[in-house]
Amino acid sequence: MLLPIGPGLPEGVRAVLKSFHDAIFALQAPGAPTALFATSQTGLPSAAAYPQSLVLVTDLNILAHSDGVHWIRQDTGAVIV
Repeated sequence: MLLPIGPGLPEGVRAVLKSFHDAIFALQAPGAPTALFATSQTGLPSAAAYPQSLVLVTDLNILAHSDGVHWIRQDTGAVIV
């Protein structure tokens, strides 16, 4: 839960905190589609570092998700190696 920004803070600090607040709120409740991370098959990061995440694999032209161990193709369900 985000706390309100206090009126006693200097204006410069309030502006920075408000921008953080707005960015976090947009992540919590997106109002529009967001871009996916796009990379080639060789550029895929470790699936273990990004469990339950999506990526666009550009050279295969597919979406993939991480099961916490492997990147899984969304078109066939096969592991991307």
